[in-house]
Amino acid sequence: MVAAGRRGADAGPSTVVRLRDRVLAAVRERIRRVRTIGGLALQAGLAAGLSWFVAHSLLHVSQPVFAPISAVSTLAASVGQRLRRTVELIIGVTVGVLIGDLLLLVIGTGWWQLALIVVLAIVVALFLAGSAAVVVQAGATAVLIVTLSPVVRDLEIPRFVDALVGGGVALLVTAVLLPLNPLRVLNRAARPALDLLATQLDATAEALSHRDAAQARAARSELRQSAGRLKAFVEATQGAREASTLSPVYWRQRHGPVGRYARAAEPIDRAMRNSGTLIRRSVTLIEDDEPVPESLPTALTDLGEAVRLLKRQFAAGVEPNRAREQALHAVRMAGHAYRDGVGFSGAVVVAQVRTTVSDLLVASGLTQEDANHLVRRVFGDLREPADQ
Repeated sequence: MVAAGRRGADAGPSTVVRLRDRVLAAVRERIRRVRTIGGLALQAGLAAGLSWFVAHSLLHVSQPVFAPISAVSTLAASVGQRLRRTVELIIGVTVGVLIGDLLLLVIGTGWWQLALIVVLAIVVALFLAGSAAVVVQAGATAVLIVTLSPVVRDLEIPRFVDALVGGGVALLVTAVLLPLNPLRVLNRAARPALDLLATQLDATAEALSHRDAAQARAARSELRQSAGRLKAFVEATQGAREASTLSPVYWRQRHGPVGRYARAAEPIDRAMRNSGTLIRRSVTLIEDDEPVPESLPTALTDLGEAVRLLKRQFAAGVEPNRAREQALHAVRMAGHAYRDGVGFSGAVVVAQVRTTVSDLLVASGLTQEDANHLVRRVFGDLREPADQ
């Protein structure tokens, strides 16, 4: 009874600690989300106010409700697709207006007329573009035309003007008035993914050093959370390309730091996947009690440091030469481990170090051919391991 009571007392504080850690992690994640999206909120607010002013005060639209809605809708599109969303917005409104007006003249108004007009507007929108945004705008505009035209005169032109003004102002805000720094956007999006990769590589290196399979399994589980972070990074690269294309302030970055960073998304994705295989095989290596040469954990530590250097040098907008050197040092240490003697899973871990380094070198700006050549040259002799 006493032992059971002691175990219950021990379990209480540990549960509280876990709960506290989860709450703090959730708060940090929400703060990061607000910091990431805060610029978008400012852009949306400015675009909404400015589009209403333009439509109401300059173009004399009496109730320019849809101009700010169109502006916010454009800015709410996935970052990197705002120009496309503006075009889709205008196409959808045009289809809805034309179908609604033409059919109203022929069949009049009523519940079944509304249903028919919406169906036809959506079908035409799908035929012309096939985008969900176009379909939504076409259907919504057709509803407005059918339901409001009998009581609101000349609704069609203001609706079209609102869409044009809202989308145009949103692009103006994005490109000129309040452009987001594309390099900063990329840094914020890439940091969580790269930090996760580096941290789990370090954890796996420590697990190999201490033959701790549980720690390696924990690293494997943590790395599985990379999908959402990688998706955010890929979307950020699209947004950075768009920002550096539309905004004159950042035109120079298109082919410099932003271009290099954007091209790195795909090879970093591959590096994540290959590192996942590396960590899974490390778990098997430990569980099967295979040999672990001292240079093998060192190779993983070097690989994690290469990821950190790549992140820092990308953020600084400089050529990632130090990251390349560190990555190649990880390959060199993996070559030593291979020749010192590894088992079956150990050989797979070594191979994945080579492959991951090749991915990182491509992410740094090298061609795949040059990256593979460097990895082969630095790895050294491919003779059979000493113990086999």
